[in-house]
Amino acid sequence: MTPHDISENSGALQGIRSDVRAIGASLIREIAHLGMGRDGIVPLWFGEPDQPTPDFIRKAAMVALEAGDTFYQPNRGIGPLRDALAVYGNGLYGTALTGDNMTVTVSGLNAIMIALQAVLKAGDRMVTTAPIWPNIVAIPQVLGAQVTSVPLRAGGRGWHLDIDAFKAACAPDTKAILINSPNNPTGWVMPPDDQKKLVDFAAERGIWLIADEVYARLIYNGQDAAPSFVPFIHEDARIMVINSFSKSWAMTGWRLGWITAPASIGGEIEKLMEFNVSCPAGFIQKAGIVALRDGESFVASSRQRYSRARAALMDRLRDMNRIHLPGGDGAFYAFFRVDGVDDTVSFAKELLVSEGIGLAPGEAFGPEGAGYIRACYAVSEDRIHQAMDGLARFLKHKGS
Repeated sequence: MTPHDISENSGALQGIRSDVRAIGASLIREIAHLGMGRDGIVPLWFGEPDQPTPDFIRKAAMVALEAGDTFYQPNRGIGPLRDALAVYGNGLYGTALTGDNMTVTVSGLNAIMIALQAVLKAGDRMVTTAPIWPNIVAIPQVLGAQVTSVPLRAGGRGWHLDIDAFKAACAPDTKAILINSPNNPTGWVMPPDDQKKLVDFAAERGIWLIADEVYARLIYNGQDAAPSFVPFIHEDARIMVINSFSKSWAMTGWRLGWITAPASIGGEIEKLMEFNVSCPAGFIQKAGIVALRDGESFVASSRQRYSRARAALMDRLRDMNRIHLPGGDGAFYAFFRVDGVDDTVSFAKELLVSEGIGLAPGEAFGPEGAGYIRACYAVSEDRIHQAMDGLARFLKHKGS
């Protein structure tokens, strides 16, 4: 029996909270499941590099495993990794963080869940941007909170946010703001001036500011990192910054992330870690230490590789008459629109079946993503050209 054979009116299903049942399944996964395991597929659907985790990071985990590092660890992470994260943040942002500002999590997704569990209760409101990674909207809904999305707008100079409209959307019941910058799926990066305006606004209103910065190192303007909310953290600041090892160090499957926050709330975050996942695996944390210590050359070379793939993808897309591609300065996605295509779920399925090209439908990122398609360019240039050849053939056929 498959899940589809089970009656939607079953007593067990009806016993699940209605706000959980109202959350739709992942449209990205829906496309990916059609193509996984098939030969000849070019998978650009997930936000994942096509290269494995570097050997020096994998070896660090193997050494720790060989040494028997398979036991429970502290809820907030081992001290050496928390200290290493503080050193890493201070080097990037000129801050004076310590290990007490750091909590190690089981992925960036777990970090977002922990942060929002700490500040949102049923009936509260969170305000964020859109289009946005669907999990960011789903998590407050799981908690019974409401979500208001303020659209990013595509213009001649790329994506932008009307910061005044964003502040105006924060109704009196708003308890949290969540900013994902660099943004998935658009590549939008919040300017430093707008960050300062938002920090001041949130402080004045007593609103928590949660920043998802998992793409912080994937910026293509010559800088080592995108503008961050980390420098605004102090003991009275209601700010938490989320990060992850997944994107910059090609460690998606390892599930290792962290929260940077005022030290004064560390004990509360620790309780939530205990009740959610207990603790991150020790041998994975040991690999994280080595990634931070020895991984800067890998981060830089990966960014250069993605930059070349980005240029190749943008050139190819802009050569196709029906494509409209707003620019984005960060992350590793192209988010583009195709003239005449409204249902991008059907478009992505047809493209996958016809040409073996796997893209993510814009509807996955909320109503504001309708009509757009996302392609991940954290892949080789050869793979980019293979995908674009298939897309060009498909568009030519569909246009005839």
